Amino acid sequence: MRNGLVDKYGRRIDYLRISITDRCNLRCFYCMPTSGIQKVFPQEILKYEELIEIVKRARELGVGKFRITGGEPLVRKGIGGFIEELARLGIDFSLTTNGILLNKYARDLFNAGLRRVNISLDTLRETIFNRITGGGDIKEVFSGIDAVRRLNFSPIKINVVVMKGINEDEITNFIEWGKKELLNVRFIEFMPFFGEDYFYPLKAIRDKFIEEKKLVSAQVPGSGPARNFRPTGGDNIIGFILPRSEPFCKDCNRLRLTSSGMLLPCLFSTKAVDLKKVLRNGGDIRSSFYEAAYGKPASHNLNKGYYQYMNEIGG
Repeated sequence: MRNGLVDKYGRRIDYLRISITDRCNLRCFYCMPTSGIQKVFPQEILKYEELIEIVKRARELGVGKFRITGGEPLVRKGIGGFIEELARLGIDFSLTTNGILLNKYARDLFNAGLRRVNISLDTLRETIFNRITGGGDIKEVFSGIDAVRRLNFSPIKINVVVMKGINEDEITNFIEWGKKELLNVRFIEFMPFFGEDYFYPLKAIRDKFIEEKKLVSAQVPGSGPARNFRPTGGDNIIGFILPRSEPFCKDCNRLRLTSSGMLLPCLFSTKAVDLKKVLRNGGDIRSSFYEAAYGKPASHNLNKGYYQYMNEIGG
């Protein structure tokens, strides 16, 4: 195993985010351009059996945590069988979804072996949700949240990207809603991939809420870069992820695999390793992981151009 995956800065890489599709049933303005995207041809998308092979090889290299993303992963046919195969491997894995199809598929996903979900929800207001998502129905997301709660998925994390002029006034509402509904809410600073920058710095806001709402620091295993807190008298978790106010690159432990098989050393990488080419040519894909780990930069290149749109990277 060559002592696992360690980059040239000494960071151990043990987390892989896997995008299984570039397709999505929403059109969030910060994820996709209004002009639309060039869809990846089906033959270029990694097959489920190829993804399972990749997971097995990654595990041999010390990767112990996997997250399934998209686009929107629930729009890909056959995902239940894929989740079942992942569960059989006995690995630590979870899924990120926009929640639109969650009510429909929650029980099938649970029966297949999924237990943990992250749900992207940037607003609690129907009109703002419609604006952000290009016409999505927020009631479908709430139905999905209710469905996974009834099935005792745990934890259920709500990811909120905070955007200036869009939803920065909803932070208090989200905190109170999360406390009431026993949902873990995580606030994330906006990161631009194209177009307008809606950055709203959260450090001062976080510190203000710590004092005003008597938030208590909480240690949450496997929570990644989030700083986590518990509200007084509450059982849920409130998290803050501040990639711009408090960059956490020195502790970054992840690689990202796009649906078309490109292995990204960083969310903002302008270069990627073509893992799919190695895989389909019968090569040892572990070499791709070593190459990507070696190419991992010391810090993100937030202002230096990006690899592709967010729907293709998988977050």
